[in-house]
Amino acid sequence: MTGPESRDIRADAARVVDTVAAGGVAVFPVDVGYAIVGNSESAIARIFACKRRSFEKACGMFSNRDMFLALADVGEREAAIVDSVTRKHGLPFSVVVPFKADHAFFSRLSPLTRARSSRGGTIDMLLNAGALHDEVARMSWERGLPILGSSANTSLSGSKYRFADVEAPVRDETDLALDYGETRYSHPAGMGSSIIALPGLKPIRRGIMFDRICDIIGDEFGTDPRLLG
Repeated sequence: MTGPESRDIRADAARVVDTVAAGGVAVFPVDVGYAIVGNSESAIARIFACKRRSFEKACGMFSNRDMFLALADVGEREAAIVDSVTRKHGLPFSVVVPFKADHAFFSRLSPLTRARSSRGGTIDMLLNAGALHDEVARMSWERGLPILGSSANTSLSGSKYRFADVEAPVRDETDLALDYGETRYSHPAGMGSSIIALPGLKPIRRGIMFDRICDIIGDEFGTDPRLLG
């Protein structure tokens, strides 16, 4: 385990991706809370088990703009919304989108891992969640290795914004844990990133920076997601 003083982003991202590539489980901080990730069938099973997570809930994918543009099956308006929220305004954002399941990027995932990281032809893509997240996503895309997972906490207990608050069963299941201290954002109700479905703009989770994201979309694109759900 590294201490909070370690900030070698590139080296730490490589450790996360290498751990996942080897079939392991890693915990690391993103701006919206600590995350637990894997890729192999066994790693995803370990994540669900230690979190006591229902199989009704899919894993998300740690993503960047290049991945979104290549994998999300949406139009120019949706791409512009994502660019505005994440690049122009610099906010973390999760989007649930129809995706190109036959893309080569997903070709090495087992059928069970595919089933546990998508729902109804959609996938949850986390974008712009901090320097370490973005470097992990870059390496993931470069190496053709989807990084899949969710918040590092027992299910329904709320996101954890300090590694010390991650429950022992989750911490103990990891092959690699990176402790960077407190994450950039937190939420009074223990929520993670705000999640909005595209193209319909229906809110899935009213999480971190939700009202600001809705203000941006309403002001710049004429639709306020708060009015849709």
